Amino acid sequence: MVTSTAAAHKTPQQQTRVLIVGNYCHDVLMQKDTVKAESLGGAASFISNVVNGMSVSCNLVSKVGEDFKYPVDFTPIVIPTSKTTVFHAYFDLAIHGNCHQDRVLKRVSACDPIRPSDLPDARSKFGMAVGVGGEILPETLERMIETCDAVFVDIQALIRVFDCVDGTVKLVKLGETEFYSLLPRIEVLKASSEEAVFMDVEEVRKWCCVVVTNGKEGCKVYWKDGELGIPPFLANQKDPTGAGDSFLGGFVAGLVQGLAVPDAALLGNLFGSLTVEQIGLPKFDSRLLQRVKDEVQRRKMQFLHCERSEYELEFLKPDGHEQFHASLGAAKSTPPFSIQARPWTPSNSPKETEQTPIPHYTAQAKLLANSVYEEPIQTVEGKP
Repeated sequence: MVTSTAAAHKTPQQQTRVLIVGNYCHDVLMQKDTVKAESLGGAASFISNVVNGMSVSCNLVSKVGEDFKYPVDFTPIVIPTSKTTVFHAYFDLAIHGNCHQDRVLKRVSACDPIRPSDLPDARSKFGMAVGVGGEILPETLERMIETCDAVFVDIQALIRVFDCVDGTVKLVKLGETEFYSLLPRIEVLKASSEEAVFMDVEEVRKWCCVVVTNGKEGCKVYWKDGELGIPPFLANQKDPTGAGDSFLGGFVAGLVQGLAVPDAALLGNLFGSLTVEQIGLPKFDSRLLQRVKDEVQRRKMQFLHCERSEYELEFLKPDGHEQFHASLGAAKSTPPFSIQARPWTPSNSPKETEQTPIPHYTAQAKLLANSVYEEPIQTVEGKP
């Protein structure tokens, strides 16, 4: 298993395109106080899976304990005195009118936070702050802003808090956090429609781009001077776990390769739809990935004549956007990927999550069939 230490982790590095910062986790699904499934968790695992699949160079900074038990592509920093972050998702057997199982998410253990000194010395083009267990500190995000040309943040890294007694996960208003003052210095803030109510979107959009995912309605992009809805793709949903993370990975991968924001959001929607069609961390077929990369390259070539900075975000819908959506859909539906399905985009909405059987743990670790990260969680009492 992994053997690196914090001291050995930092080695001279060349500049990477994408820096992903967030801890790996162990996810455990509980029902009637019985373990029903275990999985590799953490937004970083899903995001790096997509970025790697799109052949974008990246680096990942994550901390785990010596008990970390999953093989990963990027060796984490091992903290001998700490345990790996663990989340337990407790499900109520009672089914409510929306056909969604209630659940309470608890952080059972937490690995050390990621500190500024843990980040690589080399600059990165794009930084991604994607913590899930409180591991992103304000000073760490500030350091990312200083060493990355553009920083993308998942709001769950900023607004999650944890009960001091039992670790229950709750959400607080973004304006009440120490991260709020840093918003004018980040490029993009991503949130689900449920998380978006914990910020003033109209205020935040004045400082940075805001991307809100909203189930079958698609995702919506807000910026200072406008907003734009992005259509979904068809998907036969089996497991929503990590869908929003894969969306963010695809979105950034598209921007890295020069796509305009609306086109990059389409790529994000595509990878979100691919993710929900598999149980757990998805394995993307190499032929599918090649078709998608070919379509992205063709799309990029259409705008070589446009004069803009390499990292200047273009928000207006470019000509041919609908055709690009159709071509990505065709790339996905080409056999053996043809499916009978309904529209989907990354969502945390319980109304859009279909109930699926709980996979039982076997010698081959299975990922949770119900998302620890993609469903709404309990909010702080007295707050909306």
